Amino acid sequence: MPDPTPDTPAPPVSTTRALLGQRDFMRFWISRWTATLAVQIEGVALGWQIYDLARKTMDVRHAAFEVSLLGLVAFVPVLFLTLPAGENADRHDRRRILMVCYAGEVMTVIVLAVAAFTHRSSIPLLLGTAFVFGSLRTFFSPASTAMGPMLVPRELLPRAIAWNSLAWQSGSILGPAIGGVLVAISPALSFATAAVLYLIAIAGVSMIRTNTKPNVQVGSRWALVKEGLAYVWNNKIVFGSISLDLFAVLLGGATALLPVFARDVLHVGAWGFGLLRAGPAVGATLVAAYLASNPLHRRAGMSMFIAVGVFGAATIVFGVSKIVWVSVIALAILGGADMVSVYVRQTLVQLATPDHMRGRVGAVSSLFIGASNELGEFESGVVARFLGPVGAAVFGGVGSLIVTGLWATMFPALRKADRLD
Repeated sequence: MPDPTPDTPAPPVSTTRALLGQRDFMRFWISRWTATLAVQIEGVALGWQIYDLARKTMDVRHAAFEVSLLGLVAFVPVLFLTLPAGENADRHDRRRILMVCYAGEVMTVIVLAVAAFTHRSSIPLLLGTAFVFGSLRTFFSPASTAMGPMLVPRELLPRAIAWNSLAWQSGSILGPAIGGVLVAISPALSFATAAVLYLIAIAGVSMIRTNTKPNVQVGSRWALVKEGLAYVWNNKIVFGSISLDLFAVLLGGATALLPVFARDVLHVGAWGFGLLRAGPAVGATLVAAYLASNPLHRRAGMSMFIAVGVFGAATIVFGVSKIVWVSVIALAILGGADMVSVYVRQTLVQLATPDHMRGRVGAVSSLFIGASNELGEFESGVVARFLGPVGAAVFGGVGSLIVTGLWATMFPALRKADRLD
């Protein structure tokens, strides 16, 4: 066989080793991992504090509803600020947006640490800081989503997405476990630890040297927002994938009730709460680690639907379990299935979206994700108010299974999506 001519282009390099050689991406990855630890530790402390304060004057069902308000107040800014945040990420330097958001998160956890240390924590204060945190994350999410693809060649994008998910999920394993230990010692220590981790994330982002300012498109802010909305609506694979996640997780958000299950269903206390919080992340991290080295090559759409179905079934098992290790295994399976769905959705959206629109499309995706997570927590609390925590979990799992069947019928193009390239 003749040797290739000098003009023959080299094949694109898409190995893990090539990804690790992207220095700015690895700085971004480290900042994402440390910030994830901070978010999880902060979330554990917030949820436990609110439930603990509420149980002093309320029964289990009313206290569970109070915990669910965390999700509602965190979603309100997402609902009103997401579209402007997406346009902002397509107009300004995305690295600077991340640094400003991290700085704001440092200030919120310092307020929480001082309040906890001086024994002045209250449910209104905790919910108020959750609102501020939700506002900051609304601007953070589209900028972070849009910035990641700017730091790697296109052929490395699917692998980079898997690594980003690995950062989130591995941080979500350690974070709740660390948070459970810290909150048992002192909620103030939990919030102070989160502040230090956010500062490390700021340092990591500040070291990125790649130009992260997008090419600003001509047009008014409202015209650019409408362009992003129209793109999502007209691309049925993108719309189908993010709306499937919205409704499946909205109904199956049983993880919002973990403080209730830990204290009053499984009776395992604060340490058990941290263990339960880590359960979904354990499964998700194992799956993310596999996908980071072995990206999906075929039947991506069908894999997504199967994963969402498994998510619903595992939610039902968690709801009816009365044994802590069975509950943890169910949560791990739930987390692994959700990781497959997230991986397929994010890869499809990132590959299909041009860079100058990634902020706006990422904002719409963030709105759907925020609705599924935060409103899912509120929905679980409302259902738990009437059916109890076990009934709420089972109700959500059955709802996720129904949504999977409906979406498989309504979005055949998504079901038939094959290769992620």
